Amino acid sequence: MRGLASEFKNFLARGNVVDLAVAVVLGTAFGVVIKALVADLLTPIIALIFGQPDFGALSFTINSSHFYYGDFINSLITFVSVAAAIFFFVVKPYNTVSARTAKTAEVTTRSCPACLTEVPLAATRCSACTSDLPAISPATDS
Repeated sequence: MRGLASEFKNFLARGNVVDLAVAVVLGTAFGVVIKALVADLLTPIIALIFGQPDFGALSFTINSSHFYYGDFINSLITFVSVAAAIFFFVVKPYNTVSARTAKTAEVTTRSCPACLTEVPLAATRCSACTSDLPAISPATDS
């Protein structure tokens, strides 16, 4: 039983489980913020345009069946708002930082021309095939 508890503790201590838990909590909080944004800012703007602040009561009836399409419209507005907020405040900045980081990543290896093994830039002999390698100054890329 002690081994099982230890395994479970190790599972919970893994970085990916903790990262997932943090992501769920932050995602929930972010959803609440976006829902407030929609309810408190976007819906009044829509009310100025269409004259109705809440579409939840919109419906139609066919053969005694009620179709509440207004609630769907409210959910659609919320979804589009969340997607736009995630794109502009998370995805776009992340892509910008990733592209900048990728451009500035320092090259530390090169390929051996004889066997194509990756070797350090400063190497003068390939560790795999022992071929002599031309010296490369640190400022020159492979």
